Amino acid sequence: MPAIYEHAIVVTRAEIDNLDHANNGAFVVWMQEAAMAHSAANGWPPDRYHQDHAGWVVRSHSIEYLSPAYLGNQIAIRTWVSRMRRVVSWRRYDFVREEDGVTLVRAETKWAYIDFATLKPLQIPSILLDDFDIVDEEQTGRLFTAKRISKRPQ
Repeated sequence: MPAIYEHAIVVTRAEIDNLDHANNGAFVVWMQEAAMAHSAANGWPPDRYHQDHAGWVVRSHSIEYLSPAYLGNQIAIRTWVSRMRRVVSWRRYDFVREEDGVTLVRAETKWAYIDFATLKPLQIPSILLDDFDIVDEEQTGRLFTAKRISKRPQ
């Protein structure tokens, strides 16, 4: 069960906008893909949630764009759960361009755990809580060093 999960993507032509860098909407898609992959790696793939008739929905996203991503960039999305409370969970993300180690984006999603039939919040079951480690800010500060640049890589 990885506490910090690394999800790899490569920026494709379909994700490039009119400024020749990855569109901001692509980052939201990648956040969801990374979260789902991390969940599956911890024993909670989508079908398990469906069997339980409950799962996660997004309440909010917070995204800080630090540097653009370009066509062909290989990006490591590092994601972890930073907090869990009765019916909500906060997940953090660092997007790091593999070629030069530059942090492109830092983001957070607040997820709510809901009953799929009623769409009402449910208390997160203890079995689910037990399957995810909480990674605090002090731990991530030691694990990741962020570089910020404003120039396009050559």
